[in-house]
Amino acid sequence: MLERIAPLLKAGDTLFKAPASLEELSRINSGLVYGYSQVGKVITVYPQNDGEAVQLAHRLNELTVGMAAPAIPFDRQFQPGSCVYYRYGAFKELDIQSYDGAIPAIRNQEGNLIPDCRESWDSGLTWLSDPFIASQKEPSKPEQTPSDSPLITTFRVFRALSQRGRGGVYQAVDFRFQPPQLCILKEGRRNGETGLDGLDGARRIQREAQALSDLQNCGIEVPEVYAVFEVEGHSYLAMEHIPGESLHSLLLKRKKRFPVPQALRYLIQIAEIVARLHAVGWAWRDCKPGNLILTRTGQFRPIDFESACPANCAEPLLWRTSGFTPPESDAGAGGGISDDLYALGACIYLLLTGRIPAINNRIPATVWRRNLPSELLSITSELLAPEPQLRPSATVVAEQLKAILSSCQS
Repeated sequence: MLERIAPLLKAGDTLFKAPASLEELSRINSGLVYGYSQVGKVITVYPQNDGEAVQLAHRLNELTVGMAAPAIPFDRQFQPGSCVYYRYGAFKELDIQSYDGAIPAIRNQEGNLIPDCRESWDSGLTWLSDPFIASQKEPSKPEQTPSDSPLITTFRVFRALSQRGRGGVYQAVDFRFQPPQLCILKEGRRNGETGLDGLDGARRIQREAQALSDLQNCGIEVPEVYAVFEVEGHSYLAMEHIPGESLHSLLLKRKKRFPVPQALRYLIQIAEIVARLHAVGWAWRDCKPGNLILTRTGQFRPIDFESACPANCAEPLLWRTSGFTPPESDAGAGGGISDDLYALGACIYLLLTGRIPAINNRIPATVWRRNLPSELLSITSELLAPEPQLRPSATVVAEQLKAILSSCQS
């Protein structure tokens, strides 16, 4: 894309910016570093006036016909299927001071500062005419969800839990049941955060749906899949809402660390979950407190299997959770089962010390908490070993934790 359009922009002495690397492009399109409004952007052009903007839009559209790109959430698409999007905004950094701090601003036709809203194209811009629509023979209309879409007929979203470039996670109501009941709806965006493996957000949702179905057939208590469908090229996975609270949330609420026996009871459950996954030939590859829901019956259930894969498939991890991903993943190595074992060790370290272990700079747990059983320290050290082959199996870990708990209670 840069090769196609940079000569045009340079020849016209037009201001534009582009990411300096593919890594930076990934950061922009994740929506996590620079905000969700930046998703889908690769090259931003700054025309000097309406005429130049319209002329450039037409030419850029011609140069990028046939290219695939993610949609930009809050900007307007120049034409259906186009890679070109536009938004009216400030050239210079202007701010409105408020009780919440500085708010980005633009000047209206009277010269007064008004909020420069990045999350809505026409918010507060009712006085502005759209030169792009006027320049087209057949003005494009905003895409609308088909009336027969499951997003209208079956599932009603009422709360966003998370949003990023590859898709979102939402709480929704499933009207197939009487009375209607809660469910979780995961969205995979077409062309969203496409990795070097060619998989975008839509394909990853399809893979997760298949993984959940396979694991459920193996007797693993993963969330039940209700439906998988597509709307306008985006994939959606409707699945069971598990009432309860994540271990991550529980840890944030506590002012003190768990007593060792309670921590051991939790850790035994986590180790058994990992052991069952490995026994049926799967690697979770996202074992962490945020993906463990403690139900009302006191049992943990695992969620989020977007990165799951067969245990013998050593594909590299595309997304990493700091502290719960082994050091070898930084070199592009994927271990499957060994990834889970390292994450299990990180969970043990966290529940015992209240801290996440640092890769390649591991501080013994005894620095943070005294009088821990030596056997427990040994297990933790082995699981967090930089050499994957030194990590004991989850089954062995579960049995050792049970023995330690028994000795603590005797």
